[in-house]
Amino acid sequence: MQTTISVIKADIGSIGGHITPSIKVLEAVNRYVDQHSYELLVDFRIHYTGDDIAILMTHTRGMEDRDIHKLAWDALMAGAEQAKMEGLYGAGQDLLKDAFSGNVKGMGPAVAELCFEERPNEPFLFFAADKTDPGVFNLPLYLAFSDPMNTPGLILSPELGRGFEFTIMDVSNTEADRVIKLKTPGDLYDIAALLRNPERYVVESISSNATGEQSVAVATSRLHNIAGKYTGKDDPVCLVRVQKQFPATGEIIAPYHISPYVAGAMRGSHQMPLMPVKQSSTISFFDGPPIVSCAGFCVHNGKLTEPTDVFDHPFWDHVRARCSQKAIEMRQQGFFGPAMLPMDELEYTGIVDRLEALNGKFELRA
Repeated sequence: MQTTISVIKADIGSIGGHITPSIKVLEAVNRYVDQHSYELLVDFRIHYTGDDIAILMTHTRGMEDRDIHKLAWDALMAGAEQAKMEGLYGAGQDLLKDAFSGNVKGMGPAVAELCFEERPNEPFLFFAADKTDPGVFNLPLYLAFSDPMNTPGLILSPELGRGFEFTIMDVSNTEADRVIKLKTPGDLYDIAALLRNPERYVVESISSNATGEQSVAVATSRLHNIAGKYTGKDDPVCLVRVQKQFPATGEIIAPYHISPYVAGAMRGSHQMPLMPVKQSSTISFFDGPPIVSCAGFCVHNGKLTEPTDVFDHPFWDHVRARCSQKAIEMRQQGFFGPAMLPMDELEYTGIVDRLEALNGKFELRA
């Protein structure tokens, strides 16, 4: 059976600033999907990470299906209306359009989808990030799918040893999707040359060279490029099929122990370490730090098992403590140097306006 997994995620309002959605907003989204999913969905789950709500759905209608996307859009709109009734901060902020127009791509919410023939055992991971942008997955995916120091399966498994095809998007191009396909191991250095710049080049998908099957789907659109103004970071999602002809779960999650510095946190304009967190974690220090959660599932005939919380283990407590120290050390630099993003990546324009005003006051000294 061909199963499609679709996840659509957005910030539609939160308590106390950018912290967490309210229980009533979560209930409104869940209730709408439950009441309107008849004959559309096989199964669904509602998750939240930080102040973002994600709708994880399984169905048989393929990717970018209008009815599936409209169901999620309308559910998020229902949640946004509840957020407005409660006076929550940023109610509906990621819903950038007034009317649904075919699918939610380009309308604000983050979207990732996989479509495949189910294996007898079909495990997958659902990653959700908050207070950061789609490039947050570049380094973990690069290490998991191309580095045998991280993924021994690349030298132990004949199928994995044939490598993977990366589809990489230039997210600075807003007129149309500008993508390139590169394969490991032959194009490894070219892939590295692109992924080192996560603000411009972002992994969109990864497929097996051996079978052609897709393992990875990442939400890649950037809200401030769509809206033409600051709307917050994109807070992306990522789906990864694991095991057998794909890297194992442990190989996929291992890179997150690095807690690399990524764009995001306060006003979307800083560099902060990425913290792997438990499910239903809130946002806190300095509107961050940027966080990523991971729920593990198996799917069979489109039905989902209960999720397992991948980062809810004593090992990750140690990583979180180390990440906290990295965040404190970076914040000690305040606005200086690499603590903030480069000028062309700053999401708030106040400093740009200030510098333009100062530019006219400079004088050339004779």
